[in-house]
Amino acid sequence: MNHRHIIFVLDQLKGIGWNTIKKCVDYFDNLTDMLHVEERELQRIGLKSDQIVIIKDNLNEPFLQQKISEYNIHNIHVVTYFDEQYPSLLKEIDTPPWVLYCKGDLKYLKMNGLAVVGTRNCTTYGKVVAERLSSQIAAHGYAVVSGLAKGVDKIAHAAALKEGATIAVVATGLDMVYPSEHTLLAKEIANHGLILSEYPIGTKAHRGLFPKRNRIIAGLSLGTLVIEAAQKSGSLITADHAAEYSRDVFAVPGQIYAKQSQGTMELIKQGAKLVTGIEDILAEYENIPSKANTVPEKVQEKQRVLLNEDEQKISTLIGKNITSIDYIIEHTKMEFGHLHTILLSLLMKNKIKQLPGSMYILVD
Repeated sequence: MNHRHIIFVLDQLKGIGWNTIKKCVDYFDNLTDMLHVEERELQRIGLKSDQIVIIKDNLNEPFLQQKISEYNIHNIHVVTYFDEQYPSLLKEIDTPPWVLYCKGDLKYLKMNGLAVVGTRNCTTYGKVVAERLSSQIAAHGYAVVSGLAKGVDKIAHAAALKEGATIAVVATGLDMVYPSEHTLLAKEIANHGLILSEYPIGTKAHRGLFPKRNRIIAGLSLGTLVIEAAQKSGSLITADHAAEYSRDVFAVPGQIYAKQSQGTMELIKQGAKLVTGIEDILAEYENIPSKANTVPEKVQEKQRVLLNEDEQKISTLIGKNITSIDYIIEHTKMEFGHLHTILLSLLMKNKIKQLPGSMYILVD
């Protein structure tokens, strides 16, 4: 058994938490010394009697081989804190996981990532934004990092898979999928991206695990984009972690009376960068390389042709003139909510530009 094997075994043991492993790592120059250490020395570093018994009973080659076999059956890779594949950004956070359990290609651990998070109950507006921005982030060579939850997370993963890479960080063991309705999506991500967890197999979903999961989403990412979030949302926890780690926080503005916009509006008030298009995000990373520096031709083509009937109608109405939203409402008779979604879509497609005072003009 070597140093990484012992970290892996310790992480499997119930009753042995992050702080206990930290005590061992700090005390022993090499964790293999634990194979021969006396109980009183483990007591000296602060381990409790029941913890010492658990370690003494399981820190052995047969237990290690049993666990390795279990993870091989599930096609799960094990990456410890001391392995070369472990993401350097994740080491900068408080309580970085000692072990990452992964399904997929480990090369994605080395990609620069951007987190995309938001409410499980997103509006049509939120769906449009999540799909568009996630697709563009992936097309520009960044891994879209999210939590495999309903709503914005699911949309972000699915959109990213079409154009590039995505990483799903989950709050269960990798022998199960939560929510179960995302089983096919999880399989796609494992085949074409990466799913990871800090929890051993057999760990079931529990409400207390999701906030901890969010720190990893933020920790893996250069910045966190919040698309829609109610107050006291889990997405805001992710944004708080990002700010704590001195990472960028981005927020998409929404309708001021929608509950799904209250969290993002508060983030903007607190200094998050307001995002109305992919350029607002990419501008922060001009000197940080990604696997691709330009939008692929197929994405550019999509951006040219994907205008639906309502979008084309609004574009024609605006023309080359500076046009107010009141003028658009008056001449289209559209409801404000529907019109707002169309304008947002045109902004995301870089077809129009918003000016102060809710004025719009076509992009040349």
